[in-house]
Amino acid sequence: MPHSDGRRHTLADLYHENTEFDFLHRIWRWALVSGLFLAIGLAAFGIRGGLNFGIDFTGGTAFQVTAQGANPSASGVRAVLVGVGIPDAKIVIVGGTTLRVQTKDLTTAEQGKVREAIAGYAEVSPATVSISDVSATWGDQVSSKAWRALLIFFIVIALYLAIRFEFKMSVAAILAVVHDILITVGIYAITGFEVTPATVVAFLTILGFSLYDTVVVFDKIKENESSLGSTIGESYTDMANRSLNQVLMRSINTSFVALLPVASLLVVGVGIMGALSLRDFGLALFVGLMSGAYSSIFVATPILAWWKEREPRNRMIAGRVERRSVRVAASSSGDASLDSVPAAIVAPKPRRAKGQKRR
Repeated sequence: MPHSDGRRHTLADLYHENTEFDFLHRIWRWALVSGLFLAIGLAAFGIRGGLNFGIDFTGGTAFQVTAQGANPSASGVRAVLVGVGIPDAKIVIVGGTTLRVQTKDLTTAEQGKVREAIAGYAEVSPATVSISDVSATWGDQVSSKAWRALLIFFIVIALYLAIRFEFKMSVAAILAVVHDILITVGIYAITGFEVTPATVVAFLTILGFSLYDTVVVFDKIKENESSLGSTIGESYTDMANRSLNQVLMRSINTSFVALLPVASLLVVGVGIMGALSLRDFGLALFVGLMSGAYSSIFVATPILAWWKEREPRNRMIAGRVERRSVRVAASSSGDASLDSVPAAIVAPKPRRAKGQKRR
């Protein structure tokens, strides 16, 4: 979108925070984008019957061994397990040679069969195949503590933002955080990636990053709010839009710097070094950071602007701005009906000089 004078934006404008992008006058566009992503995630959640919870939440038996022969493959291991009556095992290959198999709860006899099958495939002694039983109780404890931490987080943050800024900003920020969590959950439902305790930790970490950008934007809006009403032709939405442009480069820099180490974690740690245990944390964090950068501009601020425009004072200012725009447009076209619009609508009252008495 070009400047108000018709000149196109450049990278120099972005760097020097001299942009005039219109983020807020068509907020339905961002509502459609967010609604589409949320609907896709909800549909995937329903089709798949929920998230793919790991063994720490569902309970079961885990086997691990380092293969001595050819590098193991998931399809080869699955074929061996199907032969002993275990068709639905979760198979993970770490570092090309380490084989991890997760199954439902097995009896001692079933564990022995699976151990021998895995040992035969990996060309090792059955004694080298480690077995561990995981209870679902531990996962339930993690879930309950995570929900408790989430609730406490929301309460504390809502109170702080309400005191530091105002109640409406607090609600808008919390809704943006909820949006980010739902988007991340939707991505996990679509991809079918396993939800582990590391994923839960990443969800909690997302909250802080998501709020950081939002607080930066709201702080600038609060700073500019004092000029509202004194700037001719500027409504609350216009002022909030100007504030967004003033901190746009700051938000981009913050998000970019935060995403770099997470991206390297996924590419180097998981993709190159095969540290799959980092994938669950890294993926949730990456998606959450991306969603947080988006929501601070396209979710939290539009909600705030929409809500604040309904305050009587801001409605009066918006009406005055609209009538002034009509008058200016009519003046440009030479419309004779301009005379019917009171001049007081478009021109501020002259201020009295210091010491001058009211007449």
